[in-house]
Amino acid sequence: MLLADRIRVELVRAGARLTVSYGEGLRFAGNELPRPTRTRVLTRHGRVPVLVYRPGPGPLPVHVHLHGGAFLMRHPGMDDWWCRYVAATAGVVVANVDFEVAPRVTYPVAQHQAHDVAAHLAADGTPVSVGGFSSGGGLAASVALQARDSGSFTPTLQVLGIPALDLSAEPRDDDPGMISPDLRRLVRRVYFPDPATRLEPYASPLLADDLRGLPPAVVLTAERDVLRAEGDAYAHRLRAAGVRVVHDVTPDVDHYFLTEDPVRARTTMAMVAEEIRAAMPARG
Repeated sequence: MLLADRIRVELVRAGARLTVSYGEGLRFAGNELPRPTRTRVLTRHGRVPVLVYRPGPGPLPVHVHLHGGAFLMRHPGMDDWWCRYVAATAGVVVANVDFEVAPRVTYPVAQHQAHDVAAHLAADGTPVSVGGFSSGGGLAASVALQARDSGSFTPTLQVLGIPALDLSAEPRDDDPGMISPDLRRLVRRVYFPDPATRLEPYASPLLADDLRGLPPAVVLTAERDVLRAEGDAYAHRLRAAGVRVVHDVTPDVDHYFLTEDPVRARTTMAMVAEEIRAAMPARG
């Protein structure tokens, strides 16, 4: 890794807690919940911290959430607003995974850690859904593929929010939008330094040969987001493979699709929470 890249990524990582506040205006529900508890789950790559949001006592289904940050920001707290909303509205425990990121690790560490945490939480028969935003959305799709291929567990639902699903293509300088070509090249260099790994389905779920047998999906894309084509194509391929898909495109917004239209965000968020709730088996 180039020294300049390492320094830049370390600065991004260190500054995440001070610079990321995109969801603060979306705290529509769950603010009354207590602070999340912190546990650690053993994975192939060591123990991973998990922030656990619980809406009430007793055994409850679990939604595993994977935050964004381009595999460069290790800051699960950036999605505290979303975890609280889902816990309070869908009535599930939300497990917000603090997976490791570049430059300390490279692919497939985050993918493995995300899968292993979700599989651990499902090991006792607890119903588990999985979801995320941006790079976290790509991780959620990867978890669903890994779970299917290994037979470790079956997610009840995958929520893919503005997901990064194809790391193989080199960004063009004329690509428009909030996520710059320079940032996307940086991600490829530091987290996927071996170009061959970018073609693997757990890195780029859109390139998977077969999507049959995957769990139902909610795919959220944004009209002006440079990642929209990946999400739209994945939704289309899932449907073609016989997977139930709810595909929602927020019009006239870029990557921060909820923040940019907080009025519509209420409808989108409520729909996702209902899909998570409805996907869980009824408790007797």
